[in-house]
Amino acid sequence: MSRAQLTRTGILRMALGGSADPLLAAEGGGERRAPFLLRALRIAVVVCLYWFTSIAMVFLNKYLLDSPSLRLDAPLFVTFFQCAMTATLCLGLSLGAACGPPCPGLPTLRLDPKVSRSVLPLSVVFIGMVTSNNLCLKHVGVAFYNVGRSLTTVFNVLLSYLLLKQTTSLYALLACGVIIGGFWLGVDQEGAEGTLSWTGIFFGILASLCVSLNAIYTKKVLPVVDGSIWRLTFYNNVNACVLFLPLMMLLGEFHTLYHFDKLRSPSFWGMMTLGGVFGFAIGYVTGLQIKFTSPLTHNVSGTAKACAQTVLAVIYFEETKSFLWWTSNLMVLGGSFAYTWVKGVEMRKVQEDPNVKSGERNETGV
Repeated sequence: MSRAQLTRTGILRMALGGSADPLLAAEGGGERRAPFLLRALRIAVVVCLYWFTSIAMVFLNKYLLDSPSLRLDAPLFVTFFQCAMTATLCLGLSLGAACGPPCPGLPTLRLDPKVSRSVLPLSVVFIGMVTSNNLCLKHVGVAFYNVGRSLTTVFNVLLSYLLLKQTTSLYALLACGVIIGGFWLGVDQEGAEGTLSWTGIFFGILASLCVSLNAIYTKKVLPVVDGSIWRLTFYNNVNACVLFLPLMMLLGEFHTLYHFDKLRSPSFWGMMTLGGVFGFAIGYVTGLQIKFTSPLTHNVSGTAKACAQTVLAVIYFEETKSFLWWTSNLMVLGGSFAYTWVKGVEMRKVQEDPNVKSGERNETGV
């Protein structure tokens, strides 16, 4: 997945897969009794909304991070602003819930220093995830972005074995092998076309690792906030904003911003605000897609979305790619789809067999 994208997507995806979402709970149960055509329409709308939000966010972030017309060399500031927007929107929705509609199910948010300290280890991983994602996007093209950070599934398997002692089936390992092969072929073809950025590759690999670590730490930290993904999102982004400030100072981004010629431009701040809104929205639409389909279908949709995003990027930026370059993308997408399908089959077998051990049940959900 890329959402991808993953802007705050990594946290929200893991939590929404197993926790109640107050915004979504208000609609619960009704879709089962709805007519087939109405359910199909809902699913189509939700999937389209997820695709639009995720793809738009990637293109918008690429503009903010690496646009020749903008010329803003401050990736940490862009990420900091999006975290601040997410925390502000969470707080705004909470205040709206306290006053009644339109968000009556949201919990009341207040900053508790003790809880904030408990969430801090996750926040450090979260900073690594969102920063490395954005730095990867800054140094590679949108078309290669999906391949550049495609090793998340591989790190999921590796960390599951190293940290949780959970084994993976042969078929799932073969799917990971296809993903790794597609990744290296993509790197080779980017080098052959003269567009390879080893800096972007490094941050892409780091982003994949951080996404996997983020999922593990999210599961550990959720009980601290009573299982509330909204409280976790709020604390995580508040912590991130505080931690980003010394990093921005250390890397000289305040000096860069002081000399930035568009700092007083309303259009620049409009694009920054829009990027923050999309960064917040991707978590919610991810939850909607999981709710109205399933985690398995969500992963398949994410893989298809990545394919569409790659094609759109090649068309939009008027790029010409070789047959082997397209083959690398197909290998990554095909391997991701195969892994998702294998894990889905294994999960169904586990659910149908009451004698399966709890450890094996957990492994199939990785």
